[in-house]
Amino acid sequence: MGAGAAGLYAALCAARERATVVLVSATPLAQTASYWAQGGLAAALAAADSPELHCRDTELAGRDLVRHSAAEVLALEAPACVHDLQTLGVRFDADRFGRLALGLEGGHSVRRVVHAGGSATGRRVVRQLSAVAAADAHITVLEGQRAGALWHDEHGCRGVVCEDGAVIAAGALVIATGGAAALWARTTNPPGSQGVGLLLAHAAGAQLADLELLQFHPTAVIGVPGREGFLVTEAIRGEGATLLDAGGERFVDELLPRDEVSKAIQARLEQSGQRSVGLDMRMIDPARFPNVVGALREAGLDPTQELIPVAPAAHYMMGGILTDLNARSTLAGLYAVGESSCTGLHGANRLASNSLSECFVFARRAITHALAEPAAGRAAPEPSAQELARLRSARAPAAADRDTREALWRDAGIERTREGLRELLRAAHPLVPMIARCALARTESRGAHQRRDHPERDPALDHRHVVVEPDGATSWQTWT
Repeated sequence: MGAGAAGLYAALCAARERATVVLVSATPLAQTASYWAQGGLAAALAAADSPELHCRDTELAGRDLVRHSAAEVLALEAPACVHDLQTLGVRFDADRFGRLALGLEGGHSVRRVVHAGGSATGRRVVRQLSAVAAADAHITVLEGQRAGALWHDEHGCRGVVCEDGAVIAAGALVIATGGAAALWARTTNPPGSQGVGLLLAHAAGAQLADLELLQFHPTAVIGVPGREGFLVTEAIRGEGATLLDAGGERFVDELLPRDEVSKAIQARLEQSGQRSVGLDMRMIDPARFPNVVGALREAGLDPTQELIPVAPAAHYMMGGILTDLNARSTLAGLYAVGESSCTGLHGANRLASNSLSECFVFARRAITHALAEPAAGRAAPEPSAQELARLRSARAPAAADRDTREALWRDAGIERTREGLRELLRAAHPLVPMIARCALARTESRGAHQRRDHPERDPALDHRHVVVEPDGATSWQTWT
């Protein structure tokens, strides 16, 4: 379920093993949220880099909430995934000697981010993988299909029922439907990123985790019709672009982790009463980032001549469907990869460009584990007529209305309070009260979760994670 980077790669990994694959996509191929990803893939490929250093940077950015074992897996396996994508036809940017051109982004201590087409990485990767998947005889692509419910019984997940009533039985189901950042009024995400996969998994009995941890990207365009929320990639700051306040003064180290840069911008906006700060990228060669420069010029902004108005926006949900290091959820037969999942990799603040790497590393692990399961455990009986009627009556939740999205931005934005979070408990959209309960439980400020009423980090909550149980109650788990 889901045909972004994670879903496409999972399908291709399964097809390589001659498995029969059905790829369900709500949109046409190459039009998913991954298509718009400007960041790259973080991988320890440079001579001066190492998986140990990548793991350390991930943990430092995550503010003592990163699951070390997940960070270790990512750092060790990301380089092989980059090379595998190249064998699938993805062409990454290279220097004049033909070596991969590695970018520097916030929180990274060395250059380790691989890009394709400058800031068009998501577009290039998804387009190529979509073409390969569409041509693979082992993969059936169902475009324009949405899941209404997961088919499950006492043995676990058996498949999915689409909104048109079609039932797809499966030995394993991989949810790769993206995150929920579009629930917030100000967002970099397309409208469909409202956590549908999370809710379907939870309704079937899977645990969710870390829903309070929503990352805000520091540099989203604001106040420009047609480009509101357009993300200006962090790689541009890695090449020397700076952030300036209303007085034209630089006020933050632009390559600090995202939570620190977002907080610094928010504080400066509150002091000045302005809606945005200025991103100065006038010294950046526009040929390095053609899609960003082109989009800004279409909106009437010339980044080679003027400052770009930017402010933080909801960008990436670090929580999701709770999984282990093989992407298994707590419901047998159900896997989750990419932004739909919560491996603990990102902690309280995702390290830039770890998300695309996560898609590939854990998608491959999911397929390896699923195909190793005994065949008897994957066999799915036909649902009874009564069960089929019940499943076909289920529907994925409707999109959040404007009032709900505005309330989330106001009460669960960059800074939260107990009073505001308690207001969200009454929200109609089913994911919003879960987010509020998780945020209320974390009585501290850490990374992307900032409480005005609890401004300090609580060391007792290091490596402690809020889990949403199938009945909606919250509990705590310690992950290492």
